[in-house]
Amino acid sequence: MTGLRAFVAIARRRHFGSAADDLGISQPTLSQALAGLESGLGVQLVERTTRRVFLTAEGERLLPGAIAAVDAIDDLVAQAMGNGDPLAGVLRLGLIPTVAPYILPRVLRGVGERLPSLRLQVVEDQTARLLRQLREGSLDVAIVALPTNERGLAEVPMYTEDFVLALPADHPLAGRRRVDPAALADLPLLLLDEGHCLRDQALEVCRLAGVRADVGQTRAASLATAVQCVEGGLGVTLIPQTAVGVETGSGHLATATFTRPRPGRRVGLVFRESAGRADAYRTLAGVIADLVEAGDDVHRVR
Repeated sequence: MTGLRAFVAIARRRHFGSAADDLGISQPTLSQALAGLESGLGVQLVERTTRRVFLTAEGERLLPGAIAAVDAIDDLVAQAMGNGDPLAGVLRLGLIPTVAPYILPRVLRGVGERLPSLRLQVVEDQTARLLRQLREGSLDVAIVALPTNERGLAEVPMYTEDFVLALPADHPLAGRRRVDPAALADLPLLLLDEGHCLRDQALEVCRLAGVRADVGQTRAASLATAVQCVEGGLGVTLIPQTAVGVETGSGHLATATFTRPRPGRRVGLVFRESAGRADAYRTLAGVIADLVEAGDDVHRVR
């Protein structure tokens, strides 16, 4: 089991020193544990150069099984010690950047009140990197837009929300309630950088409306930057309903809503199927969905 833990820690950290620190052992002990595992399996799992550590093809193939085995043993030990509640202690939660700033304050407060034994550690990152961290075991759960279509990961839908058109305050469409998505063909659309799921979703809204968006050269690394560009007159953008309250606070941003059925997204909680904690994580998803629904015009998935 020590060899499996060493392999998983190295795969997660891609650094022998950090992996050894995580496990509370020395680097020589870590290397010996990995070598023993590789010898027993008859394959090389990890390759180390003077500059980097990476998994071999066999290592990549066997990593999900190693994580599943470590998860299963940890769960068994926790139950044997009478501490089988996954919603007690530290839980590592990932969130995408177009969700985190808008729901975190109420989620952190609410979870603290409803699940006082749970302590959240928060990681904000793009979807692909969050899913990789989940697979590697450095995250327990993540809040992302669904579906992910990732094998080995379970998804719990929490809520759906509309996309809202963000405009300069003096724009002719400001305040309109029934804007046809086809209008995006005549508007300079600002997009987030590659890797943000909201970028792909905005382009999908255009595709479904049968239009080719007027996408300019301006791109933003965050939704907050995109909104500031809109306020400065560089174009328009799509923002999720949960972002409206925060992003319109300055008074320089106007919004408009689309005709029904309004474009939007589904947000949910994802976790490794191998973790064996589906019931607990579904409970957590329900708590988070309740907290978000109480503060925004979203639709809880029940």
